[in-house]
Amino acid sequence: MKQYIETTAISHEFALHVIATAISCGADAGVKVAVTVVDPSLALVAYARADGITPHSAETSRRKAQTAASTRRPTGWMQGDLAVALPLGTGSLLTNVKGGVPIRVDGRMIGGLGVAGGTPDQDAAIAAQVLVAIGAEAD
Repeated sequence: MKQYIETTAISHEFALHVIATAISCGADAGVKVAVTVVDPSLALVAYARADGITPHSAETSRRKAQTAASTRRPTGWMQGDLAVALPLGTGSLLTNVKGGVPIRVDGRMIGGLGVAGGTPDQDAAIAAQVLVAIGAEAD
């Protein structure tokens, strides 16, 4: 019987770098964003928001990050009944709104990034740009 497992998770220092990069990418796109980074177990590692962000964007960014970390896929892929059932079945812990991406470095899943504040397509574009800027693997 195995007595323990080893896991990999994003470091606090790198999560803060991801957050700063996302807020900068949002500003470059003219979008005020809220940004959340979680580890693979969905635990919050870092969060920040641009000044003037809409209040609900904080929660939306968290759910996007959690969904990307949980499913290991960018958000927005769910179709049909699953797009409704999964958020309902998880008490809205997960979401199908675009703007969440898994963070992979050196082939290792280290966390999830959620960006909110623009349209879903703007949020997804900013999240994808962040992955490139931080040297993470893009889907």
